[in-house]
Amino acid sequence: MDSPMVERKIINVTGKRQITIPLKFYEKLRFGKEIECFLTDDAVVLRPLSGSDDGFTMEILKDLISQGYSGDELLTKFAEQRANIKKAIDILINEADEIAAGKRKGANTKDIFGEE
Repeated sequence: MDSPMVERKIINVTGKRQITIPLKFYEKLRFGKEIECFLTDDAVVLRPLSGSDDGFTMEILKDLISQGYSGDELLTKFAEQRANIKKAIDILINEADEIAAGKRKGANTKDIFGEE
């Protein structure tokens, strides 16, 4: 499996503990006015704050930490897991849109639960 590309940039911290996120990073991640911040053993993770958090972030981090990941390896594995979940959710949303548009047949309760 290919590892996600990691871009690195050194940034300054002001006397008020403020940082400026490089424009390239800001635009790529589509940050808004607020961001979510996580503290791991030896890293701070910043990510866009979405109104519809997928609910998996903390579970992914807990699982990876319990597997012994930390530092850069934790960040890489977290990015991989998060990307996989986003892909799966996108597929489900596309399928739901196709069902709603009549382009695909949806499952019924018999398909899901079988015969009673």
